[in-house]
Amino acid sequence: MFSLQKIVEISYYNMNRIRLQWSRIWHVIGDHFNKVGCNPNEDVAIFAVDSLRQLSMKFLEKGELANFRFQKDFLRPFEHIMKKNRSPTIRDMVIRCIAQMVNSQAGNIRSGWKNIFAVFHQAASDHDGNIVELAFQTTAHIVTNIFQQHFPAAIDSFQDAVKCLSEFACNVAFPDTSMEAIRLIRYCAKYVSERPQVLREYTSDDMNVAPGDRVWVRGWFPILFELSCIINRCKLDVRTRGLTVMFEIMKSYGHTFEKHWWEDLFRIVFRIFDNMKLPEQQTEKSEWMTTTCNHALYAICDVFTQFYEALHEILLPDILAQLHWCVKQDNEQLARSGTNCLENLVILNGQKFSPEVWGQTCNCMLEIFKTTIPHVLLTWKPVGMEEDSSEKHLDLDLDRQSLSSMDKNASERGQSQYSNPTDESWKGGPYANQKLFAGLLIKCVVQLELIQTIDNIVFYPATSKKEDAEHMAAAQRDTLDADIHIDTEDQGMYKYMSSHHLFKLLDCLQESHSFSKAFNSNYEQRTVLWRAGFKGKSKPNLLKQETSSLACCLRILFRMYVDESRREAWAAVQQRLLSVCSEALAYFITVNSESHREAWTNLLLLLLTKTLKISDDKFRAHASTYYPFLCEIMQFDLIPELRAVLRRFFLRIGVVFNICITEQQARTAGMHLPSC
Repeated sequence: MFSLQKIVEISYYNMNRIRLQWSRIWHVIGDHFNKVGCNPNEDVAIFAVDSLRQLSMKFLEKGELANFRFQKDFLRPFEHIMKKNRSPTIRDMVIRCIAQMVNSQAGNIRSGWKNIFAVFHQAASDHDGNIVELAFQTTAHIVTNIFQQHFPAAIDSFQDAVKCLSEFACNVAFPDTSMEAIRLIRYCAKYVSERPQVLREYTSDDMNVAPGDRVWVRGWFPILFELSCIINRCKLDVRTRGLTVMFEIMKSYGHTFEKHWWEDLFRIVFRIFDNMKLPEQQTEKSEWMTTTCNHALYAICDVFTQFYEALHEILLPDILAQLHWCVKQDNEQLARSGTNCLENLVILNGQKFSPEVWGQTCNCMLEIFKTTIPHVLLTWKPVGMEEDSSEKHLDLDLDRQSLSSMDKNASERGQSQYSNPTDESWKGGPYANQKLFAGLLIKCVVQLELIQTIDNIVFYPATSKKEDAEHMAAAQRDTLDADIHIDTEDQGMYKYMSSHHLFKLLDCLQESHSFSKAFNSNYEQRTVLWRAGFKGKSKPNLLKQETSSLACCLRILFRMYVDESRREAWAAVQQRLLSVCSEALAYFITVNSESHREAWTNLLLLLLTKTLKISDDKFRAHASTYYPFLCEIMQFDLIPELRAVLRRFFLRIGVVFNICITEQQARTAGMHLPSC
């Protein structure tokens, strides 16, 4: 203790020497304080820290010249003691000493800010509530008050301040402190926004950074990077707050960002989805996808839409790839969110898309369709399955039961075609089958979501549903000649898309329809899946996918078929229409289940109503192709609305093919005929 007292006195008397001489003396004395401050004898360590405090206060009173770093060297023993000494008493004392310096000498501190934040960074991860609270109070005081007055002097340690706040946010033992730390990081963004010139003019350690990029390197990047670290390290509530603040900063200040800054930023943002960094435990991984990834996905699309002009050239391929990744994960909510975000992205920005961007977007949808068609449904067999021909006779009856028990009132979107994977009926199956079936269910959900996404993109959400209702009402009134116009139909992206891009989407829809039709017709395979525990009370079916994909396909084709601006594509459209409609009618005739036929009611209404509205020349080609199928369909027990449309169809055939005379000709001849 005596020797230590003498060293303190020597230090005190030599403090007036020139800084260069003093730094050499302190190089030796400071190392001694490092050792004494970590002495197992607490009394010795307390004396050492108190002596350091007195010397530091005296030293800081002298201030520091520009481009010198003596304060940083002088205060380093505090940092060392805080790192090495685990005694709560000594650590608390170090924090109090630093707090006193900040409160009394803030105006004179320059390079010493780095040591101060290093000490508080060590305290931030402590488990002692008093130490964390005291350190955080002082850090908050620095950020909210001292930075306000002395920001130019603290620029060199601005990154350290943000990193220190990030460490406070990641201390799971003190959630209130975590939330407040994130708020302070948000507060730091205000300094960067309001004082960019100060950051540009600061040249100390980043002479190799272009003046225009100093605001990014010194200001925005540390803030956004530390928020991303909080997202990747913290529990749900804290990381959700961090994610919200990160995107709030982007939305509030993104208009000041350069293009290459955005590239750096989204490399950080996409780390949230990095599969290699996801927690290993399946439950945590699932929670991460359902919450954080889901939230980030919508936020990315919002930012992209807000700054479309700056971002579409550099980020669209990455965003589309990220959406594709989300759809491929075995997480239903994330997969749904991927398709929803794709839809929002296109609907909100499609007016600004160039042909190249439309091409990228359509290719993305095509890829998602291809990778999510559950082909395994058609081929899966349980291990060791033996053919039992006696059971095959039960397939048709079972199938009728399954179709009649399906939910006819399932909402048009957001409802799985199957029961939820957590259904009671799943509990008995082997784990491997459960996992496989869960993945297949998600693929089926994605197919449905994508079909609805295409419909919403091309025609605008809810337009098709309203059109179906109008067709049904018109059939009930027997006024099919009236022109139906839905208010929202012009808000869709149809007019911004080329015929080539629409044909790409049609390819997706037709492939999805063909697959679902093949599955629904394969009674034996559906029975195998049902008995293996796939779905539960009734045999699985893809009826919703079968009808919605074809309905969307027909809407697009008929819209193109009457669009004068697409006259060059009419021949290709007609060829495809004739093929699609003929196959659809031929398939309908083969359907044995009454419930299955009922599910096709709106589809047949759509097909026949749209065909009735085309010109006589076009109608002639369609009617001659569909005529034999429609004659067969008349044998079924159809609803009155469908019979009314069929009646009009056959009456028009009579007029167009000169089988019957027109109403005007009948009146001239004094005859009374049904209206043609």
